[in-house]
Amino acid sequence: MDRFGDLDVFAHVVTAKSMSAAGRQLNLSPAVISKRIRRLEERLGVRLLQRTTRQLSLTEAGQGFYERVVSILSSVEDAEAWVASGAGQVRGTLRVSAPTSFGRLHIAPHLKPFLDANPQVTVDLVLSDAFVDVVGEGFDLAVRIADLQDSSLVAKRLAPNHRVLCAAPSYLATQGLPTDIEELSRHTLIAHNADHWRLDGPEGPVSVRVNGPLRTNSSEVVREALIAGLGIALRSTWDVGPELKSGVLQRVLPDYSVGRRVAVHAVYPSRRHMEQKVRAFVDYLGDLYGATPYWDAGLAL
Repeated sequence: MDRFGDLDVFAHVVTAKSMSAAGRQLNLSPAVISKRIRRLEERLGVRLLQRTTRQLSLTEAGQGFYERVVSILSSVEDAEAWVASGAGQVRGTLRVSAPTSFGRLHIAPHLKPFLDANPQVTVDLVLSDAFVDVVGEGFDLAVRIADLQDSSLVAKRLAPNHRVLCAAPSYLATQGLPTDIEELSRHTLIAHNADHWRLDGPEGPVSVRVNGPLRTNSSEVVREALIAGLGIALRSTWDVGPELKSGVLQRVLPDYSVGRRVAVHAVYPSRRHMEQKVRAFVDYLGDLYGATPYWDAGLAL
């Protein structure tokens, strides 16, 4: 009995959200796909998928099983890739999507060592704060800063993403330093594309309404207004780490932040037959940032 093959079929069905689509990917008929899934469920003694005439969805048992199956398949493919790495060559055009500010600060300055080490690779780096369709728009991978627990794409965590409340000393000198979360309501709060901040505090999650005199769709405008002393903002340490270290900015209410779920990820369509150029770039960024990225060094988080 091809137990490993059944796991691969199951993973394809979940990713494709369709037995027919999974069959096309694996060059198998929908009847064979259905038979393999039924055989897997019978062997396990649980239902993994809820089937209707219009869609498939995972049961609770199916969700837990899928998470473990993906890990198993990934480990096998990583082992095979390690063996084959001597024969594989890193070459071709690598199309990467990344958020505008993060890409400018933490990808672009580090491209030279990667390109020097991989002279047959060309990087097409597209910076945008829009949530791009990785598959539909033809990207090899995207760097995303988000909670990706529900993502249908493969995601590799590259670095933590700590977001902290901060302000310029000039603002705090005139408006005072808030001592509890309720005091934020009398301060000027600046944000882009957000009406509320959802923060993790000592007693759990809290929501803070943002209602300031500045509205903008640009994160970089918020950053400059923050440094100029306009108000308090919620910023990622990768964006304002140097300013926090130098004293240009000061943390506010340090017991409140965001960072338990959100992280910097590389996302790509599939681990299956992952191209060497994608693997090389993902590994490069992972090694570059690490568990404690350079922008967090020296900060009390």
